Amino acid sequence: MSIEVYRDDWGVPHLRAADPTELVFAQGRVTAVDRAWQLEVERHRAQGTSAAFLGAGETGWDTFVRQAGLADTARRCFDALDPETARWVRAYVDGVNDGLPEGAARATQFTRVGLAPGRWEPWTPLAVWLSTHILFAGFPTKLWREEVARRLGEEWTELFATDGPGTSGSNGWVVSGARTASGAAIVAGDPHRFIEAPGVYQQIRLACPEYDVLGLAVPGVPGLAHFGHTGRVAWAITNAMADYQDLYRERLRRTADGGVEALGPDGWRRASAHRETVEVAGGEPVEIEVVETERGPVIIGADGGAEGRGADGGAAPVASGADDDAEGRGTDARSGRDASWEAISLRYPPRVTGELGFAVLPDLLAARTVADVDRAVDGWAEPVNVVQAADVDGGLLHRVAGYVPVRDRVNSLRVVPAWEAAHAWKDEAVATPRADVDGHAVMANARGVAAPLGVEFSPPHRAARIDALLAASTAWTPEGMTAVHTDTDNPSAARLLDAVLAGGEDGLSPDARAVRARLLAWDRRMEADSADAGLYAAVRGAVVRRVAGHPAFAALREPAAHPAVFRPWLALGPRVAFALETLLVSGPVPAADIDGIVREALEEVAAGDEPPAWGVTHRLAPWAALPEEDDATWPGLGGDHDCVLSTSSVPGFTDRSARASAARYVWDLADRERSLWVVPFGASGVTGDPHHRDQLPLWLRGELAPVTTDWNHLTKEPPRRDDH
Repeated sequence: MSIEVYRDDWGVPHLRAADPTELVFAQGRVTAVDRAWQLEVERHRAQGTSAAFLGAGETGWDTFVRQAGLADTARRCFDALDPETARWVRAYVDGVNDGLPEGAARATQFTRVGLAPGRWEPWTPLAVWLSTHILFAGFPTKLWREEVARRLGEEWTELFATDGPGTSGSNGWVVSGARTASGAAIVAGDPHRFIEAPGVYQQIRLACPEYDVLGLAVPGVPGLAHFGHTGRVAWAITNAMADYQDLYRERLRRTADGGVEALGPDGWRRASAHRETVEVAGGEPVEIEVVETERGPVIIGADGGAEGRGADGGAAPVASGADDDAEGRGTDARSGRDASWEAISLRYPPRVTGELGFAVLPDLLAARTVADVDRAVDGWAEPVNVVQAADVDGGLLHRVAGYVPVRDRVNSLRVVPAWEAAHAWKDEAVATPRADVDGHAVMANARGVAAPLGVEFSPPHRAARIDALLAASTAWTPEGMTAVHTDTDNPSAARLLDAVLAGGEDGLSPDARAVRARLLAWDRRMEADSADAGLYAAVRGAVVRRVAGHPAFAALREPAAHPAVFRPWLALGPRVAFALETLLVSGPVPAADIDGIVREALEEVAAGDEPPAWGVTHRLAPWAALPEEDDATWPGLGGDHDCVLSTSSVPGFTDRSARASAARYVWDLADRERSLWVVPFGASGVTGDPHHRDQLPLWLRGELAPVTTDWNHLTKEPPRRDDH
């Protein structure tokens, strides 16, 4: 082998090898050395075996992963790869397996939980990809709409339509050379995800005679799927907010031999069924049933017929006492089989098509033009993204990529009956839309180029604000983009401030009048050191709690009987918090009551202690499989859910921010050396490593680290004996 590993001043790996196969081996190996614990956590999560060493808190996730068939789907998708891509993925896995022993020896977490590093299979990167993105399309929102329709009324089904605490989004923009100081395009943005420690993106450079590409990799996945710069072309993505996964209401029944049948458009058909055991560290193992109908895997209520219970598995037994009717209700008097029960299955494209789009990954690395990127992402499948790209010749791209099935519109809105043929998928995908770039283009999860493909999108605030900021200059530089990344203007505050203004001050206490006056004079910026932003957040929280507690929503307060993994989508409080703009002006709460709620919130805040500056309570709250330190040590943040500096909390319930910029990047097409990037923590996943958290101060200040591409300015690691 002829692999060379270099590091920049931030510990970012820059890899050189003789060919793409050696190079992707090196990518797998260096990722395992730097992030062994993270890789093994992701592998176990993708297989549904994380509770075996992390404990009972992961049982729900492991159950979902197994019942959804993620690992089996990954195997199918790997088996369907063309031979060249399969060899490339295998080489990455070989590198991971080669580096894991060294990486695990550096990571104390393995000893803490008594875990030995395992072995990656060729399909494991595909399973990690699926596990990371299976909830991106937000299919649990359909469960929420069902609850709203059933409890509140059909007319309110889409009342809470907005992205909420369970979604992942991003900002992204491309500026043409006509609007930059250099005359060459700039691609920039920041993906918003739940912040994890170590981070979900890995800065890396991959160089061989065929290409030299830098970007942000997903640890455990070869190549640079989302963000990359080859020197001649750069690309980036955001979540398109498309709807491409469906939930089916199934009727299941036991057969005489203990199997399972499901009612479909053509009557009862045999479903596959078997039992698995989820091992739980410090607890008893949990036995689950894994059932798959012709629609897809049953993810809620699979074992409802085994024990006759309506499930926190979500199964709902159907009334018994009568022979099977046309819809399969009741007992089967002729066979003595148990009554049928209801369950919910998930249909998702890779399970149906055997395609994830992994053949796109090596093609992206070899891209030289926007046309190359465009052709490559034609093969993309999961998840559905908006893609932007620019090249040195002035080419620009703004399009959607991914697989959205053709099916009945109702499928996108609700859980649909499995036995109705109208809800079956067609054997084709929706044509993905694209748009021209006129000076600049923005992608921020709002309705736009992807509007025909989805139901719920982000409010337009981030997209509109970025658009306005970009329009203010025709001489953009890479360094200037930080002002966009870090903008804290909060347009979504306007509607609550309007309500505060409209309510007047008559009848308010003097202290409440003072609170009102401060809010109306506030500049709407959610700066970490702003006392007025903290005051606004306190009033907003009080309003959210009162709206959620209004009698109009009493029917929604009882938690839905669905597995805990779906609860972020099903809780009333967060739903009210993220839909507050809508609920202040429409919905079942009368306008007079809204006025009273706002006044009560002003009085509540006025009567309490002075709210601290926003950053005192709005602190980073990253997820870690094994937390390294107390929550109180994490720093305060500026920004808010609808700011360009998007740092999401759940107003009214917690100011802690679990979702924020998982990376920031600026790709300069005039000179790649002037590109910039940063991640929340650092290049290393090893506690105590100098590069474990060295980028956190930059990230907090909104600054970016320079991209270094000159090999003479990098530090070469000593070669391994088998690298020659």
